[in-house]
Amino acid sequence: MATHTHLGHIFHIAGTPKVTEAAAALVSIPDGALVLDDGGRIVFCGDRAEIPSDYESGTVHDHRPGFLLPGFVDTHIHFPQTYAGDSYGGGQLLEWLTLCMFPSETKFADPEFAQQAAVEFTNRRISAGTTAAMVFGSAFPHAQDALFTETQKAGLRIVSGRGIQTVGGETAQPLMTSEEDAIRLTREEIEKWHGADTGDVATALLHVAIIPRFSLSVTPETLKNLGELYEEVRDRGVYVHSHLNENNRPGTGEVDSTKETYQVNSYLDTYDGKFLPGSEVGGKSLLGRRTILAHCVHCQDVELERMAETGTSVSHCPISQLFLGSGTMPWKRTVASGVNISVGTDFGGGDEWLIPRVLGDAFKVHITEAGDDGVSMHPAEMLFVGTLGGARALDMENRFGNFDVGKEADFVVVDPSGTPALDGLLRNAVRAADPDLARDQTLFALLMGIRDTSISEVYVAGRKAKAS
Repeated sequence: MATHTHLGHIFHIAGTPKVTEAAAALVSIPDGALVLDDGGRIVFCGDRAEIPSDYESGTVHDHRPGFLLPGFVDTHIHFPQTYAGDSYGGGQLLEWLTLCMFPSETKFADPEFAQQAAVEFTNRRISAGTTAAMVFGSAFPHAQDALFTETQKAGLRIVSGRGIQTVGGETAQPLMTSEEDAIRLTREEIEKWHGADTGDVATALLHVAIIPRFSLSVTPETLKNLGELYEEVRDRGVYVHSHLNENNRPGTGEVDSTKETYQVNSYLDTYDGKFLPGSEVGGKSLLGRRTILAHCVHCQDVELERMAETGTSVSHCPISQLFLGSGTMPWKRTVASGVNISVGTDFGGGDEWLIPRVLGDAFKVHITEAGDDGVSMHPAEMLFVGTLGGARALDMENRFGNFDVGKEADFVVVDPSGTPALDGLLRNAVRAADPDLARDQTLFALLMGIRDTSISEVYVAGRKAKAS
């Protein structure tokens, strides 16, 4: 068997734990070896001295003294905001969308601009080590074509769909369609791109999601029609993605505005088929194992319980929640509900492309939650939500997310020498005498200190990702 052996300090979360079990599932192998077969699947993960003799003749890639981590999974990022990061809109979410994002996204109507952005977006993903991503797409089909094409050329994983809007203000008009076209264009994207690279969603890197921007950008008719469409394509592994309970400034925030507009008991009801006044059922639910809802800062307990019940995942976006003044997703209460938690950069609502920067801000916001709600996240929990939790949110945990034998080898090579501050920290920081605590301290420093310059190589299913 032709094999490839990658050497380095391995960190990953083994098995299928919950986030609360991540610390017990943390694996650290300082002199580690990750052995891949010629199809890019993991056949061995362990100490270099214990590589089975069958694999000793393979090609060796020596990344020491670097680190091997599972590829980062970004479960919420906006393609049509590629050039809209750090936008100052003079307000919080709804003002920022109106003044900054809708006009920026309208520029994607130009095919040449959209193509340029698709190349930039894909290259930035490689630089950040993001091997898999749930991508909120452009309203314009030609832009989505460019995104899927560039992603396929690079060899990355993607789930994306055109952003669906059927109602909105003046600056949103160029992004809107009729009710009929909203369904037609979404259906056409599914037929064109879902599993298009291999013809089989079980092996594909390219997948499509149904993505209503958020409930205030669509109508009850849109939600009814999308529910019927999803009922048709759910068994084909199509995804659903949107925003939930992001910003709740009293009186004018997204949450109150949604509940008032729809006259429902909870924001989640609008996605759960209960979008008629009084939360009466008006159509099919969009919730499920392949549904990811971003933010979930202001969820009611009943909403979290319903998400956990249906297998719907949270994409936690602490950087953008800070950037837009949206508040902090309550860590303890969200975890206690049993809902799966992943993380998203939310660029350009967030101003970072790098998942480790999201993890660093998650640590900071949760340790400063008020009173007994404050918690110091374990570094294994941080690694979990940035890797395995993301794979679980994408319902592809059986394919990637850690280094369990048999999985497709998605991983990043972290070379601290590319970032002198990180290199110096790892070489010289004091470590505890207790080996488990010393391990945790090293992982924490690594996750907090990684920058784009630290990521030297990126692999998806054993193949090196290629920037344009």
